[in-house]
Amino acid sequence: MTVRNRTAKNTARALLAAGLIAAAAACNTSTETTVPGTTPTDGGGILTSPGAPTISAGAAAQLCDMMRPEITTWRDQGVALGKVAFNGTVQNWAARNNGINAAILRDKEVVDQVTTIQCPDVRQEALQALQIDSLADALAGF
Repeated sequence: MTVRNRTAKNTARALLAAGLIAAAAACNTSTETTVPGTTPTDGGGILTSPGAPTISAGAAAQLCDMMRPEITTWRDQGVALGKVAFNGTVQNWAARNNGINAAILRDKEVVDQVTTIQCPDVRQEALQALQIDSLADALAGF
C-alpha cells in the first residue's frame, strides 16, 4: 500500500467519523415543547423579554457562577481578548444548558436581563472589565 493510498484512507475515515459525530450531535430526542434549555413561564425561571423564552433560575445562577471567577482574567487580558473569552464563557454556558443559544440568538439582551436579575454585582464587574455598556455589546457569533 502506498503512502498516498494510506493517507486517502485515513482522510476518508476521519471524514466519516466527523460525519457520524455531527449526525449524533444533531439528533434531538427531546420531548420538550419549549426552546431547549429554557422553561415555560411558570414562575420558576427568569422571563427575559416579551415573546422570549424563560431561562431557568438554575441556568441563570450557573451563568453567574461561570462569569464570576473569569472577570479578573478578562480585565487582565484587555478589552479585545476579554470579549473573546467572555463569548467563550457564554457559549459554554449555552451548550451546558441544552441550547440556550437559541434564546440568545433571538435576543442578545437575554444575557443582560438574566445577570441583572440573578447577579447584578457580577454583571457590573464584567461591564467594567470589558469596558462596555451592555453584555450584549460584547456578544459575537450569536
